[in-house]
Amino acid sequence: MKPAAVMNTIFYGLIAFAVIVVLVGIFKAQPNVAAPGPAMERPVAAPSPVAVPSPLMSMSRSFDFGTISMAAGKVSHRFSISNTGKSAVTITRLYTSCMCTEATLITPSGRKGPFGMPGHGANAGIFERIAPGGTAQVEAVFDPAAHGPAGIGPTERVVTIRTAEAAPLELQFTALVRP
Repeated sequence: MKPAAVMNTIFYGLIAFAVIVVLVGIFKAQPNVAAPGPAMERPVAAPSPVAVPSPLMSMSRSFDFGTISMAAGKVSHRFSISNTGKSAVTITRLYTSCMCTEATLITPSGRKGPFGMPGHGANAGIFERIAPGGTAQVEAVFDPAAHGPAGIGPTERVVTIRTAEAAPLELQFTALVRP
């Protein structure tokens, strides 16, 4: 066998080996991507002193845009939040679960943001204090056209508020996106 043929055989053998290793890794990782079951439930954190005021506290952390059109452009919703604790709360970060969503913190001292998904653009800390009984708003802006045709159908996104004092607060919205 010629030296060039031996080198080609070794080269293609290494490529085949690398492809097999990658495929085995993907195959082995699939069970870890499964929907959370009883063994994979998230731990329940202590209640945050930042809460959304509403007679139905469990319903107040979500909003349904209903059916929206990609062609009509961006939609927004303002969530009201308040500090129900006995001491000030410092909001340190605000971020979203997808690049198609931005969130802005609105307080009496002004607007901070918009903030997006971690790892995609600047997402600096906020360090905005909310006094006991104080209120603020979080404006979530969703662009239904951001994902193109792949974004048609039911959509669920989350805006997360992190504080220095308590567990994160998650605000969720849903929409049914049509062309």
